Amino acid sequence: MKPTRLLLARTMESLGASGKHALDLVLPPSCPATGSGVSAPGNLSPAGWSGLHFIEDPICSLCGAPFAYDYGVGAMCAACLAEPPAFGRARAAVVYDDASHGMIVRFKHSDGTELAPMFARWMVRAGASLLDAQTIITPVPLHRRRLIVRRYNQAGLLAREIAKRTGARLLINGMSRARATPPQKTLSAEARRRNVAGAFEVSQAMRPVISGARIVLIDDVLTTGATLSAAARTLIKAGAASVDALALARVVKGGIDAI
Repeated sequence: MKPTRLLLARTMESLGASGKHALDLVLPPSCPATGSGVSAPGNLSPAGWSGLHFIEDPICSLCGAPFAYDYGVGAMCAACLAEPPAFGRARAAVVYDDASHGMIVRFKHSDGTELAPMFARWMVRAGASLLDAQTIITPVPLHRRRLIVRRYNQAGLLAREIAKRTGARLLINGMSRARATPPQKTLSAEARRRNVAGAFEVSQAMRPVISGARIVLIDDVLTTGATLSAAARTLIKAGAASVDALALARVVKGGIDAI
């Protein structure tokens, strides 16, 4: 769905089914992965589905990294054994690779907000063990300057859609980004940790809500876990009982670089 289609969709939204039919005639829906025609916006073509790599067991019990072999219940990856993350568990829906890259870049940087419902369905499935009606979900925040430029927080869109599907409590402003941090794309794991150290804060108004809560952080891409760990530390310091994380995609060793 190109931005043009999104603009038309908003214009025709009030027309209901007739507006949707007219829109599909003018701009037929296409697969966001392959560009081929599909029956409805947000659907994937068979080729689009077959190219994706959904993350299934066996995985690291902490960070959710996929294993090539089943090492048994509770097995952890080498990275988590060497330095456990600040969050309790993390799960992700798909591998961040050539098949998912284009869709995620479009969602994150090119107004592809219509992809949020489809992505959220994948994330609900991946995070089923983390989500219930007692969970509070909150997105990893953007700094206000970056939010002004991008105009939306992609993690916030995902969190809203996940809340709709699970009944989990949505806390859209559970924390804020206290300082602007440079993009992490080219940074090493250690540089990423330094970059986000102290980057988040919880306001006094949010502390009573956070205190004693089971929280799941929502983000788009998990790379080293540095951002999620920094955010988790902030929430735990504010009194959260536990903090887990749920991402749309995760970078795996030997795969393409993160965005």
